[in-house]
Amino acid sequence: MSAEIVRPPGHDIAADVSLELEELDELVGELLTEHAERAARDARIVALRLGIGGQRPETLTRIGARYDLARDRVRQLYAKAVGRIVREAARSGHRSARVFAHRYPIEAGDLRLVRMLLAETYATDTDLVAMEWSYLKLRLAGHEPGDAKRVAGYVMQRILGWQKKTASILAKLRVPEEGADELRALLGEVEWPTGSAARLPTESARVADGDDDGRGRFYLAKVGRDVAYDSAMAARLLRTLDADPVVAAFQEEPTALTYRFADEDRVHYPAVAAQLTDGRTVLIDVVPLGRTAFHHNRVQSELGRAYAHEHGWGWLVWTGSALGTPQLAARPVDASIEQRLITDLEQGPYDRLALATVSAETGLDLLDLAGLVLRHDWQWDRLPMRLSASPSRRPSP
Repeated sequence: MSAEIVRPPGHDIAADVSLELEELDELVGELLTEHAERAARDARIVALRLGIGGQRPETLTRIGARYDLARDRVRQLYAKAVGRIVREAARSGHRSARVFAHRYPIEAGDLRLVRMLLAETYATDTDLVAMEWSYLKLRLAGHEPGDAKRVAGYVMQRILGWQKKTASILAKLRVPEEGADELRALLGEVEWPTGSAARLPTESARVADGDDDGRGRFYLAKVGRDVAYDSAMAARLLRTLDADPVVAAFQEEPTALTYRFADEDRVHYPAVAAQLTDGRTVLIDVVPLGRTAFHHNRVQSELGRAYAHEHGWGWLVWTGSALGTPQLAARPVDASIEQRLITDLEQGPYDRLALATVSAETGLDLLDLAGLVLRHDWQWDRLPMRLSASPSRRPSP
C-alpha cells in the first residue's frame, strides 16, 4: 500500500504505529505457537509468510526453497493452516477474538475496514501479504469467510492500483512528488566510515524469488531496467533515489547477510546500495518506524552496518518517517516513567502483562518505548514478549 492511498503524499507513518497494532502480531504469534504443537512446519510457514514478530514477510517462492516445496504447495499448506488456526481460536475462546473483534467490528462498513487495513499495511511494511493479513485479521474478528475475502480483495485491489499508477507515471518520465528534499534529509543521518568505498554491485543478491510475481515492479530510468520491490516503503525509497540528481547509480538488495538467530539459519537482504555523485556509497535498509527497536531487527541492522563499513560504505536505516533512529533514541520521555523502567528492569525483565500495565498506568506509547530501548540499549524480544536490560544481540556466525 502507499501513503497516497489513504494519506496525503509524504504522510509520516509515525501517526499510525501503536502498541495496539503490534499486539495483533503478537496474538497471531500465540496462536501459531499453540498450532505448532500439532503441526510445526505449517505454523512456521504461516509465521514466515506473514512476518510474525516484526520481520519482513517472505514470498511463497522463498518459503518453498527453504522447505523444498513447490510454490503452489506452500500456498496450500498456508491456507489450510490459517483455516485451522481460525477454528482453533474460536473453539478455545482465545483472547484474540475479543481484541480483533473490537478493532474490526462486524458492523463496520467495507470502506472503514479497507482504510484501516491499508493504513496498517503501510505502517508495518507488509504490502507483500496485505491480502493474507487482512483476511486473517477479519476472520479472527468473527467476519464470515466470504465477507473477509471480499474486504481483503478490496485492500489488494487498492495496492495493485497504486502499483499500476506508479509504473505508468514513471514510464512517462514524470518525476514523483517526493524527492530531493527528502533524500538530503536522509543523507544527513548516514553513518559514514573512513576509507575508500568498494565498487557498487551490478546485480541483486536475491536470487530464489527475485522475479516472484507477488512482488511489485517498475521501470527506473537511472538503472535502465525493471526493479522489483516488496512494499510501498521500499518503492518510495527507490523512486526517490531514481529522481534525485545527487544519486549516480544504485543496486537493490546488493548483498545477502547470513547469520544464525533463535536456533535458525537466516538470510537478510538490505534494501539498496546507492552510489552518490561525489563517489561515496551508502547502504540503506528499510525498517518501519514502529519496529526499529525490536531485537531481531537490531541484529540485522548491526550486520548491515558492519558489512557497509567493511566495504567503505555509509549506513542508513530508512523508517518511512521523518523520525530516524537517532531522533527516536533522543525522543523525550517523562523522566519519572523512564526511571521507573530503569529501576524495574534492574530487577528483572518485563513480560507482556508487565509492559501492558506500565503503558496503561503511564501512557507510554510504542515510540516512547522504542526510544528508551535504543537510548539504553535494552533488548526487546517478540514472541514471547520480553523487555530486558541485558542485551545479547550479537548473532551466531
